[in-house]
Parts: sequence; C-alpha cells; structure tokens
Amino acid sequence: MLNENIKKLRLAQGISQVELAKELNVSKQCVSNWENDYIQPSVDMLIKLARYFGVTTDYLLDLQSCNQISVEGLSEKEIAHIKFLIQDLRK
Repeated sequence: MLNENIKKLRLAQGISQVELAKELNVSKQCVSNWENDYIQPSVDMLIKLARYFGVTTDYLLDLQSCNQISVEGLSEKEIAHIKFLIQDLRK
C-alpha cells in the first residue's frame, strides 16, 4: 500500500519520478523502487515524503483512510481561503 500511496500522491501533483527524486535528494531509481514495492523508504525518508506531500505518515502507510492537508504556518486568512476552495470543489 505504501508504494501505491507514494505513486498516487506523486501523480496527483503532476510530477515525475525524476522531479520527486530531486526534491528528496535521492535517485530516480530509488523512487521507482519504492513505487514498484522493491524496497521500502527508511523511517527518515518516510517522514520526508509525508512532509513533502503534506500528509501524515499514517496516511502513507495506509493506517489512516482520510487524506489530511497540513495548514501549519498559514495565516487564518489563508486557511479560510483553503476552506472556501474545498467547499467550492465539493459542489
């Protein structure tokens, strides 16, 4: 499941394996291996992946079914704007 979640999040952001690899300072082959379930990311890398995608490690590991977005560091005005966008998308 971790492999599928990494790929799903990467594709949702519209980035390639190469682009994700550059962001995380790993090789493209490393990202490919994660997505093909040949190897698992280290705990440190799992945390980096969660931070990069703005999700929890529980979500990546399929222990949590809902995707959460971190609004840490945003102003109340920015958070309100995000809430408005979410409501608009649900319509």
